[in-house]
Amino acid sequence: MNLEDDLNQTNQYYLDLNMANIHKKPTPITIVKVDYPTRSKSKITEAYFNVPSTTDYNGVYRGKAIDFEAKEIGRLTSFPMSKVHPHQIKHMENIVHHGGIAFIIMRFTAMDETYLVFIQDMLDFIKTSQRKSLPYEWVKSNCYLIPYTLTPPVHYLKVLDETIFKGVHR
Repeated sequence: MNLEDDLNQTNQYYLDLNMANIHKKPTPITIVKVDYPTRSKSKITEAYFNVPSTTDYNGVYRGKAIDFEAKEIGRLTSFPMSKVHPHQIKHMENIVHHGGIAFIIMRFTAMDETYLVFIQDMLDFIKTSQRKSLPYEWVKSNCYLIPYTLTPPVHYLKVLDETIFKGVHR
């Protein structure tokens, strides 16, 4: 499964068990043209993005706003920061400013590893480095590994419980 499928399954698990209410945000588009061979087989053939999208997921957990972006990295050994747009970073900074929790979940598919990086940690790296990517070794040392489990596949709330809610976020 890809990361988005795993996260959607995880979020449904959280919702079903009343642990959290977190959902994928739809991409804001304007539909221009639709082909209607039959009602059940209608197909959007032309559309455009209304405005730049913020992040992939948002919701609430333990009384806190949660907002995050999900990214998969193929055969690379670093996370290109160009994968997160400046308006998304600004959005996540605003979430944190207003008391919410913002992060990126990144999956290195070549290593079959998934990490959670808090936006502030990524911004601290950007401020102290000239690099345009987060090296895999930095991610391993400074981010939080989310081990794969069958149910839920990406149990990121466990990371939040062990960091933010215990006060031990690096």
